[in-house]
Amino acid sequence: MKSFLVSGDRSGAGKTTITLALCSILAKEGTVQAYKTAMDYIDTSYLSGVTKRPAYNLDSFVQSDEEMEGLFAYGASDADFGVVEGVRGLYEGRDAFSDAGSTASIAKRFNLPVILVLNARSITRSAAAVVLGFQKFDPEVSIAGVILNNVGSKRHVEKASSAIEHYCGIPVFGAVPRDSAMELCGRHLGLVPFYEKSAGDSGFSGKIDEIAGIVSECIDIDAVKAAAREVAPKQNSVSERLSSRPKPSGKVAVAYDEAFNFYYGETDAVISSLGYAVEYFSPIHDSLPDADGYLFGGGYPEIFASKLSENASIMEDIACAAKYGSAIYAECGGLMYLTRSLSVSGNRYPMCGVIPGECIMPAVKRLGYVTGEAYLNGKTLPFAGHEFHYSGVCMDDNADYAFRLSRGEGICGGKDGAVFKNTIAGYTHLMPVSSQDIYREIFAGDGL
Repeated sequence: MKSFLVSGDRSGAGKTTITLALCSILAKEGTVQAYKTAMDYIDTSYLSGVTKRPAYNLDSFVQSDEEMEGLFAYGASDADFGVVEGVRGLYEGRDAFSDAGSTASIAKRFNLPVILVLNARSITRSAAAVVLGFQKFDPEVSIAGVILNNVGSKRHVEKASSAIEHYCGIPVFGAVPRDSAMELCGRHLGLVPFYEKSAGDSGFSGKIDEIAGIVSECIDIDAVKAAAREVAPKQNSVSERLSSRPKPSGKVAVAYDEAFNFYYGETDAVISSLGYAVEYFSPIHDSLPDADGYLFGGGYPEIFASKLSENASIMEDIACAAKYGSAIYAECGGLMYLTRSLSVSGNRYPMCGVIPGECIMPAVKRLGYVTGEAYLNGKTLPFAGHEFHYSGVCMDDNADYAFRLSRGEGICGGKDGAVFKNTIAGYTHLMPVSSQDIYREIFAGDGL
């Protein structure tokens, strides 16, 4: 597939909106497989929405090379175009002196040409200095061209473009004007998730079309395609495992609605590879389906706390399932839902009451990678993940935890993964492809 990577010079440069538009435009010509650098489940929801196929995350800190290459190959099947969206600035990553977790590391791993989205507001000739710095910082990263964003006048575009092409020796593919029509709706954790917007805003698809229309007029799409490289990802044990579909021996029900939709693209494939069918249900609108296990991902339960609390019958059934030993795994928003109550700006809403604690929103912001070990069924399983939340949980003193973090905060002081019988709930977000052993112990083990 013809592939390229879109990065920004910084957070807020506009790479997500431009990547989304490029995927939408290319999807009219062929099949597009989208990827997202690092642990992000909101941007991928938009990429999946416009390409009509799951988008996958590539993270050089959390995932091994084999896992990244397997996911890349698994997604690439039958795709004509491969588009990778970066995270933050091109070189941002885990720390100051390595590129682990960075967009640059993914560009080098897969030999992808980089299209650099540059926030050109209020700069012209200096834009060339910025781009030249990005080129020189790591010569192993191939910057194929630039897209200027937030430009003003025609003269602004001409000066910045000519300076970049003269001093940097690479083309400017186009320039996107400052225009409120290019803005997507945001919230405290990023964009409003695609599911929520598409379900609740009848004009949302038209908004995406409008953005794609602006980009198609401002950017030389043929030049972008010409800059792409032919990539033929090789299948490995990871992609083969994700492609396997053993006959289901049971079922895992996955919470998915306005409140819970933070899932990685391979979640279904990992659960299926463990021998379980997947069924979706809504904690807001539905009753609890019969299943062997339940998965509650992240999301925005604080936005929908009132609606969640109104469906008291499903919360009672979840508490009952937990009491009688059903396998339940919950992350972040799922943790909040399983506590006794969720307080949002002074308003208290009853929740499921499985986890012995009270959730409060807002609290101290937590954002970053986590590492640690999970203690499950007598096994010690190392893991890496991510936490990103503005809530906190005040746990009872006698609470038990299955996760111990060497990096990150978790629920409190490095303790995470609160345990009740066969239920585990914590703030850590795990990438399923990197944490399949943990999923196996929770859903296919002999009980915790």
